[in-house]
Amino acid sequence: MRSSPKIKRVQLIINQNNESVLVGIVSAEPDYKLSLTLNRKLKISLKNISPLTITDDAGTEIVFSRFSDISSSQGQAFDLISNRSEKNYLIRKLKNIDYLFQIHNPDNEVFTERIISMLRGTESVTAVFNIDTNILKDKNLHYITQ
Repeated sequence: MRSSPKIKRVQLIINQNNESVLVGIVSAEPDYKLSLTLNRKLKISLKNISPLTITDDAGTEIVFSRFSDISSSQGQAFDLISNRSEKNYLIRKLKNIDYLFQIHNPDNEVFTERIISMLRGTESVTAVFNIDTNILKDKNLHYITQ
């Protein structure tokens, strides 16, 4: 009789750190131009994906454009979401902010600060704000932080 081969156990290390950093961007550029500029500056690959659709209190669907990059080998992902759709806002308390840039699973604070610094150095970006999602209270925030 043949002996069964020895079974080897492999331990998978899964990073269950689902934190993300939310950054507000003020820019007069349209979303597609800003995504191309950020792709070049940050060396990422933001691509237009299905838009973020929410329903307001009156039952009207509001569509916000969304660009995403999940190609990073280190587990980081990036989202660029428009904060405006005609006269509506995704996050009403942030009316002065045109776009929300989300960094999923950042390595550390140095990585986040480097990204924010690069965003501030981008020509078409007027201002960049680090947004604390723990302090910000808005009913639409859960669409972003899922």
